[in-house]
Amino acid sequence: MTIHDAAPPEADGAAATHSIRFIGTATVLIRYGGLTVLTDPNFIHAGEEIPIGFGLTTTRLTDPAMEFDDLPPLDAVILSHYHADHFDRIAEERLDRSLPIVTTPQAATRLEELAFTNAQPLETWSSATFSNSGTDLRVTSMPGRHAPSPVTVAMPDVMGSFLEFSSRATVDGATHVGGRELRLYITGDTIVYEGLREIPQRHPEIDIALIHLGGTRVMGVTVTMDAEQGVELLRTVRPTTGVPIHYDDYEAFKSPLEEFVSAVRGAGLEDQVRYLARGETLDLTTPVAA
Repeated sequence: MTIHDAAPPEADGAAATHSIRFIGTATVLIRYGGLTVLTDPNFIHAGEEIPIGFGLTTTRLTDPAMEFDDLPPLDAVILSHYHADHFDRIAEERLDRSLPIVTTPQAATRLEELAFTNAQPLETWSSATFSNSGTDLRVTSMPGRHAPSPVTVAMPDVMGSFLEFSSRATVDGATHVGGRELRLYITGDTIVYEGLREIPQRHPEIDIALIHLGGTRVMGVTVTMDAEQGVELLRTVRPTTGVPIHYDDYEAFKSPLEEFVSAVRGAGLEDQVRYLARGETLDLTTPVAA
């Protein structure tokens, strides 16, 4: 797989056929062949508050790079967990209630209470599949933990996601399935812990990892990866390319991107990381498998 340099921000919402567009927070629009997938929909604007549990709130500091109304038709949503910076009131009000949403069993229950009819709960290592226009996608739930063990019970269940894209072609009436063309790991709002070590054992080839950073702190506890943990994650799962997201959009995010940039430089991993500003698109060019 070849990864082209990031394209400049797109005013009209257009995107390459194979692309990853960073919208903000953990919200990313993934287009691959015939499939379009949205992650962790968060479309509120700077200055708006969201609840983060325990009676606490946090204020958004940035605007999303795309408005909800500018989204293309979606095949699925991948939701790492049910928190308002990942599934906000705009998503609750305006997403199609029949749209497939792949998420944790806990979040699926909450979505069903909100009248979403196609929540697809995944236990760790289980999968869901999607197909459209000759493109197949297998989504597998990866381990994740939203806080250190003593306070895990106070936080929502969280999952990472492993996306495997492949293509199908019909020749002389026979369907030919290509090999896996893109392997994309999305960390979800996890901290680094022992359970992540099983990921490279099961999936040693990861083309791109979308890394949720921010060093989010709730009541003095760090509940998402900070810069040092982000570097440890890169060393653990060993993706060809890591792309940091979820790092400066809310007041509760205490580890800015600059800290990760410095930590990556100190670890000598600059060649393994690409940085996307909100609105930028990472253009992916993948040869069709034989």
